[in-house]
Amino acid sequence: MTTTVRTRVAIVGAGPAGLLLSHLLDQAGIDSVVIDQRSRDEIESTIRAGILEQGTVELLDTIGEASRARTVGHRHDGIELRFEGEGHRIDFAATVGRAVWLYPQHEVLKDLIAARLAAGQDLRFGVTAEGIENGERPRVIARDAEGNPLEIEAEFVVGSDGSRSVARATVTGSSTGGYFREYPFAWFGILCEAPPSSEELIYSNSPDGFALVSQRSDTVQRMYFQCDPETDTAAFSEEQLWDELQKRVPGTTLKQGPIFQRDVLRFRSFVAHELRRGRVALVGDAAHTVPPTGAKGMNLAIADVRLLAAALGALLLDGDERLLDAYPETASRRIWKAQHFSWWMTSLLHVAPDATDFDRRRQLGELRTVVESEHGRAYLAEAYCGWPFDA
Repeated sequence: MTTTVRTRVAIVGAGPAGLLLSHLLDQAGIDSVVIDQRSRDEIESTIRAGILEQGTVELLDTIGEASRARTVGHRHDGIELRFEGEGHRIDFAATVGRAVWLYPQHEVLKDLIAARLAAGQDLRFGVTAEGIENGERPRVIARDAEGNPLEIEAEFVVGSDGSRSVARATVTGSSTGGYFREYPFAWFGILCEAPPSSEELIYSNSPDGFALVSQRSDTVQRMYFQCDPETDTAAFSEEQLWDELQKRVPGTTLKQGPIFQRDVLRFRSFVAHELRRGRVALVGDAAHTVPPTGAKGMNLAIADVRLLAAALGALLLDGDERLLDAYPETASRRIWKAQHFSWWMTSLLHVAPDATDFDRRRQLGELRTVVESEHGRAYLAEAYCGWPFDA
């Protein structure tokens, strides 16, 4: 027997986008149901990186004391670009008067889940969406945690269900309907027990390929180096991993410690052909993905949510569809700016497998142009810290 649940907005996916959208709708007096096929423990324990733009942190502030981005996260006022053995600091505060916060995505999710449950949100884990029927009263066809049929009837459905989105096919006509680019390299990432090697993130370009020296906490660090997408994570000893990282960050001595996690992160760019059809819309990774180099993924999802929350408020409270009609075009402007910045940072810092001596010298010339030019530093700082929400 099928159970039917009725709500104003059905949200498929309890990632940062779906959870924050439910919060903003609740603030406007609009009820919603959020479902996710994963368990709460799986959502909260899947470790993912997180660099939050200032605008993202300000929006997370609205969930109140549950948000720990400012108290547990680390404010960073710059990054270092390292090439030819020398570091060049990009000063965000001096250049654009903004900052970013280093705060992992799974911690953001813990905060949002706690806040939404405390507010009485109908948040259902272990519920698998199988399809969406569009129309004046769209429906999510799903199965609950016990495998029983479940339908959620709503006035609007939002797909925030990640890069393997079920909702995407309803909007674009295909689960793969979009603009796509795959890069010829990936990141080999490690988590290790060690103190920070640097106060701020180091983005290092070297003849051997890119490396990123990032952080997690005072005792756990995250680092990456460019690798082939087919690299076997078990193919390196710990000593080999440290040697590979160290040779790509010349001029900085990395602080080493036991490595307790390793993975390979592929690089892809994607933008769905359409972001809304009828009474169904896409946000976050369901709508777009970016390479991690520019730290735009979660921030871009939050920017989508801000726009869509305002549009749904106008639609459901005032019957005004103008913001909803404008949502795809308005969101796309920021999406493609972020795609360009992510592609540019990736191209600026990585060594392509087929790079020639000319390519390498041209790349170094571009790096020098960025660090030696006020306009170059300003563009990098503005894009990295995030454009104003109305830009």
